Amino acid sequence: MLKDGERIDDLEIKGLKIIQNPEWFCFGIDAVLLSDFAYARKKEKVVDLGSGSGIIPLLIYAKYEPSEIIGIEIQEEVSDMARRSILLNNLEDKIKIYKGDIKDCFKDIGINCYDVVVSNPPYKKGSTGIINPKDKKAISRHEVLITLDELIFSASRLLKGGGRFYMIHRPERLNDIFLTLNKNKFSPKRLRFVHPYIGKAPRMVLVEALKSGGDFLKIEEPLYVYNEDGSYTDEILKIYGRC
Repeated sequence: MLKDGERIDDLEIKGLKIIQNPEWFCFGIDAVLLSDFAYARKKEKVVDLGSGSGIIPLLIYAKYEPSEIIGIEIQEEVSDMARRSILLNNLEDKIKIYKGDIKDCFKDIGINCYDVVVSNPPYKKGSTGIINPKDKKAISRHEVLITLDELIFSASRLLKGGGRFYMIHRPERLNDIFLTLNKNKFSPKRLRFVHPYIGKAPRMVLVEALKSGGDFLKIEEPLYVYNEDGSYTDEILKIYGRC
């Protein structure tokens, strides 16, 4: 089951475990926050764009048990690792991991037929710094293989009218995000800014957008990650299921 450099981590929810390789890219708090911010009903079908290790499909299944979750991951070794995590948890009848390109995945898995799309995409534009296109960590952090525009276009193609798109990103990219959502028939419905501490600027923003939705936008209460002493806040502990 395990290959060189891999380990099995306990997700501490419903007995689920995940295979990770620290030399590539282990999931962080952003994936956990996105899985908590997103919502899926039991009858709904979900797609995760850029699944990496498969963390978001596993957490969304644990929280909501939707009827089907599909993860799309372009990197062969990473998608293989995610598939083995699904097998490890005996969830192959609920979660499917496909090795494929986000840019045209809708051609293979279907157009206008999903209720929810989630994504924890690369935050940095591909032109930022010197990037090795074969570096798995760089692919996870920079828009090397997918741009924001291509990501949101694919989300729109996958979703039914009224379908929901959830994403976590950087606040400094909000102008790009809003312009691209609007171009692809999305209306932002909820925003929540994630701050490291009270009094510090937000480092992340959680976004919910509705395909062919109305104009009302709700700005939710800010989410603070750490107390002054560096410990997690009660809300973060609750999200992690530790209180």
